Amino acid sequence: MVLDDLGSSLRGALDDLRGKSRIDEEDVDAVVKEIQRSLLQADVDVDLVMDLSDRIKSRALDEEPPAGTSARDWVLRIVYEELVELVGESTELPLESQTIMLAGLYGSGKTTTAAKMAWWFSTKGLRPAIIQTDTDRPGAYDQAEQMAERAEVDFYGDPDEDDPVTIAREGLEETRTADVRIVDTAGRDGLNEELIEQIERIEREVNPDRNLLVLDAAMGQSAKSQAADFQEAIGIDGVVITKLDGTAKGGGALAAVDETDSTIAFLGTGETVQDIERFEPSGFISRLLGMGDLKQLTDRVERAMEQTQDEDEDWDPEDMMEGEFTLYDMQKQMEAMNNMGPLDQVLDMIPGMGGGLMDQLPDDAMDVTEERMRDFQVIMDSMTEGEMENPRIVGKSRIERIARGSGKPEDRIRELLEQHKMMSQTLKQFQGMGDADMERMMKQMQQQGGGGGGMGGMGGGPGGPFGD
Repeated sequence: MVLDDLGSSLRGALDDLRGKSRIDEEDVDAVVKEIQRSLLQADVDVDLVMDLSDRIKSRALDEEPPAGTSARDWVLRIVYEELVELVGESTELPLESQTIMLAGLYGSGKTTTAAKMAWWFSTKGLRPAIIQTDTDRPGAYDQAEQMAERAEVDFYGDPDEDDPVTIAREGLEETRTADVRIVDTAGRDGLNEELIEQIERIEREVNPDRNLLVLDAAMGQSAKSQAADFQEAIGIDGVVITKLDGTAKGGGALAAVDETDSTIAFLGTGETVQDIERFEPSGFISRLLGMGDLKQLTDRVERAMEQTQDEDEDWDPEDMMEGEFTLYDMQKQMEAMNNMGPLDQVLDMIPGMGGGLMDQLPDDAMDVTEERMRDFQVIMDSMTEGEMENPRIVGKSRIERIARGSGKPEDRIRELLEQHKMMSQTLKQFQGMGDADMERMMKQMQQQGGGGGGMGGMGGGPGGPFGD
């Protein structure tokens, strides 16, 4: 993910401060050096890096930490606050009727982003529609239509019309009952006069409430000049950073945000229409520093559970908190996990599980875990209804039969049964817990999010790892 190297290298530098009650200039220089190295490697603008470094160093040496706060936690707090300031606020996107126009070059991911944003608005109870005005790129109409179908949202385009402004005008009329209209525009390999003229004409016709610039996370320093050109042509209200699921550096996008004096609206984190996150600076930086992001995790869990229940209306997750935990419940839980997205992204959101711990895992650890989950699904598909409802009846002869039917080794079936037993025992600990107990447990997780040292007396309220 974006700036991942900063998170891992910075955690190493901060670990050197463990046990120290005071910090000196040499300690701070070591942390600042790691920040500079990582941000520059991530294509963050040099001026931004130097300004950030100066602020961190000045605060760490001049400000007095709260009583009882360790040197490590104090520096971590300063770095957290300054990085949140660097990435800025989230673009204002009220949950109400509005028209949004997307701009960007070829390959930035505008068409996919349009569908992802439409899907996101639909999860908030609004009725979105996509208007495809790209008449230049072959296949743009077909791709947009297919993506809209996957997002289950309204769509308008006209593959027989050559004038994008006409399409935009007719699209607004055809989608007038929609709450949110997302207008996708054409791109070019570079921002030339033809594209500027076209997008200005579309903007005059559409009169959007917001213009969002879509940027590929892999884009380097050129993002800054590109953003400046779009800003001059139509004005940019926010930035969408796409393709954060790969090895993209992402620093260029931060320079673009600074150049246009705008903010980040969304992060694209995968290939499906569900792989989009509303940008939340505190949670984003918390994940970067290995402190988790409970809000984003909660949103994903709720969304995944709802999706899983929609796929099987006979299954109710609340039944698990009251009765016996069956293999059928475990199967549905695994389906919900798949709906949450890649496992490494989910673990990054759990305080104490992301960051440093993820760095220590073998490269193929996630692949092995996901392979086991796929094997478990195949094994459960080979079980009888009685075995799924009561796995205690599965003995040696049944294991042999299930192994033949599933094509999986007997040891894998025993792993499944043992995993179910552990999950069942864990669930029983939660049964009967009240809201106060759950809230207490979540706060403990937040306090442990620093990777072992905790956050001391800084707290972990709703405003982020350090409270409001």
